[in-house]
Amino acid sequence: MKDIITRYTQHSQQNNKLHKPLQLQVEKNMLTELQKELADKTQQLRGLKGEDFEGLNLEGLQQLERTLETGLKCVIEMKEKRIMNEIGALQIKGVKLEEENNHLKHKMAMLFKGKSPILGDLDVTTMQENVSCESMNDVCNCNSGPSLEDDSSDTSLKLGLPFP
Repeated sequence: MKDIITRYTQHSQQNNKLHKPLQLQVEKNMLTELQKELADKTQQLRGLKGEDFEGLNLEGLQQLERTLETGLKCVIEMKEKRIMNEIGALQIKGVKLEEENNHLKHKMAMLFKGKSPILGDLDVTTMQENVSCESMNDVCNCNSGPSLEDDSSDTSLKLGLPFP
């Protein structure tokens, strides 16, 4: 049994010694092939960047031109697709804003007819007397602003602070 184990060990060691040079040779060939591929890709990249045209002949320049045209076409298509998606999203947002605007106008109209959905059954007539039609039009049209002589800030109104 010991003799068999010894022969097996010797045989596997010899096999490893023979196998290592073959494996090294295969790895060297792969390394050489990868280095060549890297050099080719680096040259192509320089051509695409416009850095190195000296080594290209007419056929190489024409191939580069076709490659660039194809790439440009893809970029333009992607740009158009994204712009169209953005336009669609903005149109949807615009429709929602118009609906919200109409809803708010309806609420304002109901408020000044005495049917306030916000205040419920409260008497709105006293509130209507205090608010003139002109100021209501300014609120609805959003065209009013603080007068130039007014030193107060809009911030105090927005924060609910007392108006100075």
